[in-house]
Amino acid sequence: MPYWRLSGFYFFYFAALGVLAPFWGLYLKDLGFDALAIGQLMAIPLATKMLAPYVWGWLGDHLEQRMRMVRLGSLLTALIFIAVFFVESFWPLALAMVLFSFFWNAVLPQFEVITFRYLGQRVARYAQVRVWGSVGFIIAVLALGVAVDALGPRIILPVMLAIYIGIWLSSLLVADPARRPHPEGQGHILRVLLRPEVLAFFLTCFLMQAGHGGYYAFYSIYMEGFGYSKTLIGGLWALGVVAEVVVFIFMHQLLERFGARQVLLASFFLAALRWLLVGLFPQSLALMLLAQLLHAATFGTFHAAAIHLVHHHFVGKHQGRGQALYSSISFGAGGALGSLFAGIMWEGLGPLLTFLASSLVSLLALAIAWVWVRDEERNELS
Repeated sequence: MPYWRLSGFYFFYFAALGVLAPFWGLYLKDLGFDALAIGQLMAIPLATKMLAPYVWGWLGDHLEQRMRMVRLGSLLTALIFIAVFFVESFWPLALAMVLFSFFWNAVLPQFEVITFRYLGQRVARYAQVRVWGSVGFIIAVLALGVAVDALGPRIILPVMLAIYIGIWLSSLLVADPARRPHPEGQGHILRVLLRPEVLAFFLTCFLMQAGHGGYYAFYSIYMEGFGYSKTLIGGLWALGVVAEVVVFIFMHQLLERFGARQVLLASFFLAALRWLLVGLFPQSLALMLLAQLLHAATFGTFHAAAIHLVHHHFVGKHQGRGQALYSSISFGAGGALGSLFAGIMWEGLGPLLTFLASSLVSLLALAIAWVWVRDEERNELS
């Protein structure tokens, strides 16, 4: 398995997220946009994730040229992003964000399929490859926090472009793994998707990411309003991902011991607790540190368990679309609607009620998963 080449792609891909999630809202604020406009613009990369991964997934499942598609999508992302340097009004910026984020969001689910092909039967080891994405996020968020404090939010643009170029260059180093024969007699993907436990699973993924809407769109602005410096804000983001890195290292042991269902349930409960802490106690640095440590659950354990279940349910010729559906429904639809409604609530009702709503959404996901989501070993292969 080409461990370091796979890890390098994750490193650059999530370094880009380490720029976009914590600091893009600050850049938009610097351009003069209000909370509603920021929420709408922050929803765009998540909205394109509803369509782009599935289109790419369908092509990947039929053409079996996944790395060629990953390279093309990565290159187009970097080229289109150059337009952002020249636009500052709402609609031109929105159009540029639609275009570059469409291709950026398309490539990751296909690369996930590539990674699992290389892993073979060692699927529980996925987190040990994916952890380098978290390392990239940490380095990006810490370095950029200092840079934004010193140079202002405009420094975000050249850094983002350099990282997108890094994604493309790293994709050139990974080849498609050897093809494997698909299981015989596979039916239509709808036979898998319409199973009650699969529908419930995707609904809980949607809700989990919707609950993150206020965090991804406004957390940096929220912390800035309570006097936190951008360097400290970057440190808080990085702390969350450090916790995620630690849990990724031991994730295969957690999955083997508790199963994906139990890990998901714990993740939903801790997400509800996290948003309560952020909403109620923003002035307390100690509690904000604790809330950021809970990122180990709200992203780390959740994502690893979810990917494990997707890989279980969607096999053979359905793999690419299974990963794409997970990305589209959770990070795409859930993230986009979460950011959009967070912008509306933030403007009309304020931060406290926004984060309390996030906590309630996480508890709803917990209830649905408790009733309908099953452990992977209890299901038949698709």
